[in-house]
Order: sequence, then C-alpha cells, then structure tokens
Amino acid sequence: MNPQPTTIYRAKRILTMNPANPEATHVAVRGDRILGAGSLADLAVWGEHEVDDRFADKVLMPGFVEGHSHTMEGTFWRYVYCGFFDRMDPDGKIWPGCDSIEAVIERLRRRDAELPAGEPMAGWSVDPLYYGDRRLTRADLDQVSTERPIGVLHASGHIMNVNSKALEMGGLLRTGIDHPGIPLADDGLPQGELQGPDPMMLVNTHVGFDRGDLAGDEPGLRQFARLCVRTGVTTAADLASLLPDEAVDMMLRVTGEDDFPTRIVSLRRFQSLTPKELIDRAAELKGRSTDRLRLGMVKVVADGSVQGFTARIRWPHYVDGRNGLWYITPEQLRETYDLALERGIHIHTHTNGDEATVLVLDTMEAALCRHPSPDHRFTIQHCQLADAAQFRRMKALGMCANLFSNHHYFYGEQHLTKTVGPERARRMNACATALREGVPLAIHSDAPVTPLGPLFTAWCAINRLTVKSQVLGEHERIGLDDALRTITLGAAYTMKLDGEVGSIEAGKRADFAVLEHDPLEVGGADLKDVGVWGVVQGGRIFAAEDI
Repeated sequence: MNPQPTTIYRAKRILTMNPANPEATHVAVRGDRILGAGSLADLAVWGEHEVDDRFADKVLMPGFVEGHSHTMEGTFWRYVYCGFFDRMDPDGKIWPGCDSIEAVIERLRRRDAELPAGEPMAGWSVDPLYYGDRRLTRADLDQVSTERPIGVLHASGHIMNVNSKALEMGGLLRTGIDHPGIPLADDGLPQGELQGPDPMMLVNTHVGFDRGDLAGDEPGLRQFARLCVRTGVTTAADLASLLPDEAVDMMLRVTGEDDFPTRIVSLRRFQSLTPKELIDRAAELKGRSTDRLRLGMVKVVADGSVQGFTARIRWPHYVDGRNGLWYITPEQLRETYDLALERGIHIHTHTNGDEATVLVLDTMEAALCRHPSPDHRFTIQHCQLADAAQFRRMKALGMCANLFSNHHYFYGEQHLTKTVGPERARRMNACATALREGVPLAIHSDAPVTPLGPLFTAWCAINRLTVKSQVLGEHERIGLDDALRTITLGAAYTMKLDGEVGSIEAGKRADFAVLEHDPLEVGGADLKDVGVWGVVQGGRIFAAEDI
C-alpha cells in the first residue's frame, strides 16, 4: 500500500528533456518524486490517482537550473539600484535604469534624505562603460554625503566606488598608496575606485558589502527565492559564499521550511583560508547537505571582469594595451586542485580572460596526472574568451564550461570598441564551439551581475543580439533545443545533479517550470517573452503571483 497519494498533472505540453521520452501530456507525482511522464493511459499503471487539471493550459518543463548566481541579489534590493537597465525586483516591480552618472548621484541623494544620520549607504549595479569616458569618483559621491560612508558596487561585482568617508574609514584616504587596484587622483589620494577583492575588503564592512554578513542575511535569501519562482528556477547555485557556521545554520533552517521554494547549491569561496583549510571546510560542509541546501563544493576566482578591465587576457590584452588582475597565485591554485581531487571535492573556477583560462587548464592537466579522477566535472565559470583550442583541452581534461551568454546583450557594443575588439568580442561565450568540441555546457546570468532569468539567458545564446540588436558572433549561435538543455540538464550536470534534476522522468525530483507559452511554438527569436506562471519544486506548487 502506498503511503502517499499519486497526483497526475495534465498539461498542454510537457517538454521533458528526456531523450527517450521527449514529450508528454501528463506527469505523475508521488510526494516529491516523479513516477513517470506520458499519456494518462500510460500512467494508469501506477494505480489509484487524482488527475489535476490546473496546468491544462500551461506548458511544463524541468525546473530551470541556474548554474551561476548569488543569493545576495535578494539582499541588494534593500540597497540603491544604480544599474543602467530597467530591472525587476522580487515583488515584480520594475525599477528604471540610471542613464547617466548624474542620475546615479540623484538616486543616491534621494536615499540619503531617507536614511538616519551616520548610517552607511550601499548602491549596486553601476555600469561605467555606459557613461563614455566618465568614471564615477569619490568627488561625485561626496556630492551625496561627506558624513556617511557610501559604497556603490559595479555590475560586475569586482569593482566598487566609494566616497571620502568610506576611504577614511578603510584607512585609504592618504597619499603614498601604491596598489594596481587603487587608482589615484591628481591630488595623490585614491580617486575612489577600488578594483578587486583586496582593496574592496578594506571598506566592505563600512558600506554594507561584507561577504560574511551577506552570507547570513535571512531576508535576502527569502527574497532571492521569490525571484527564482518568478523566473522558473527550482535549483540555483549560490556561487561564492563564505559560509560561516551561523550562516549555514540559518540556510539549513530556512531552506528546510515547508514553503521555501528553491534548492540552493552553495559553494564556499576561496577567501581568508589556506587551500588545506578550504578543502577541509568543504568536506565538513558536505556532510551537512540536505535536499534543498547542497554544500561541499568550492569556488575559486582566478581573475576579474572583462567589462571592469580586470580580466587577465592574453596578448594583445585589452584594446588600450592594459591587462587585468590576478586573484590567485599559481601555487595556491595547484595546491587547491591537488587537495580537491585527492578528497573528491568539486571545484568551480572563475575565469573571464583567456590568460586565466590557460592557468586553469595547465594546472588541471598537471593535477590530474598526480590525482587521476574519471568524473571530476571541475567547471570553468564564465570562461568568456576561450577559443576552440582551449575548449578542446577542456574536453580532454573532463572539464565543463558555464558560459555567460547574457554578456552579448548587456555589453556587446562595449566589447567591440572598448574592451577586446571585434574578433574576440564575436567569439566571447562561444556556445557553438563548446558544443561542437564536446564540452558539457551550461549558461548563466551571474545574478545580480545580470538579471536572473534562464529563458532570457537561453534567448541570448540563441540570438547573440546586443542591446542595439546587432548580432555579435553569428557562428556561435546555438539552436533552441541546445539552449533549453543548457538551462536544465546542462547546468545540472556541472553540479553533479543531473541524476536528480534537469529532466522530467521517473525517479527524479518533481521540479517543474510552469510556463504560460510553449517555447517550441514561440521559437528562439521570442523565447525571452515566454511567461512564467511559477514552479513546482519537490512536488510543492508555487505561483509567482502568490509569493
């Protein structure tokens, strides 16, 4: 006798991503698992059941898997949105973008008038590439306030602008500073732009961007989950938390609630620990995993961002001749890979520039000679400037790639003229080449860097259109079927979850994205416009309008 009832959901169409059974009209669910997908007659074999028609006019897909995002986006919506583009918050409200530095300053001034005296002010998602040659400076932010510390995080997350008060509190408002990530103004003082983690860490605690605090922000985690429901995401990677014990305790409690709608896969960032301490911590966390909070993986950051001019790029470097910043030494990376392979810890490594990708591939090749591992699935995240030769090496080494296809839309024109030039801009995030070379592939938003939304991310990979509707790299466009796979099974594979999620088939978790329109009928050109009704996560139903 079955202790749990069986529900069979009828849908207009079910796209299963299961190659043996690609489409269905019904799916049977018992508890949090899928019994099977097919016709109603097929599923009658499971005996007594209830037919639920609530999705009869909807299309079901596997719950989308966001392979690179950050739960801190939920926290950031308490801060001042300073991005160039309009953007939806967890309540569904659209915030207009700031089309100039003056607009950024004015928005910060409005918040300044609302805050108590002395309280820090944080802004996020500013995009200097859209403001010509103008850079946000401490003088600009001093127009908002010289009494409260102010920090405005760039959209990339790798650079922050601060005012004089924040520099003073971080011990940086002085002459004599010689650091590649701290450019100086004509007066010999820092001009207010802090590039990379080292200088940013000196002010983070004073302006609201301390990673330890962000990791433990319960309201932010709940807000992030609401965004996931609105975009059809049932599993989301939280890539690069510090995961202190108190934050892990909170995340276990919150994700364990009956009405928490998202599976979070949280990776411990390589920061403030030695490689051995990092791997020891990951192994400890792995033992605390639950279905809705997966722990025990590691995120390593090798370089910065392309649009922030901090990525490490092979010759001829950026178009103005500069190069970016290293965030890790070769010795640290080697020790981390060796220990992880030896102990079975899964690593995702951030590279934006192709010089950083060379370091990762060389280090991985040597590490695998010392510690052979037949199914490690170490994943290179972003990997934006990789060429065909590097993808062939990834395939040979058993590595995965998670490409940042949203970049074409948000930064395409800037990459053509300001960062890497036309040839390399056209090959950025080379999804077609990765698939052709046999590299397991996912694509991602890196929210809050760009908005969470797998259907939009897939649309970007299919069309490779810039915001001005220019096709950037037509030969790297991929088809609709491949794009849908990258946001389901492809992303699940990179996190070693493809045996549990990513397709609708017997035995897997009952995770579905519930869509208002059929992606196969809409087609790749308009995929971003497919509406999301909500999700089913672990057999539990969450409508976007109710969250």
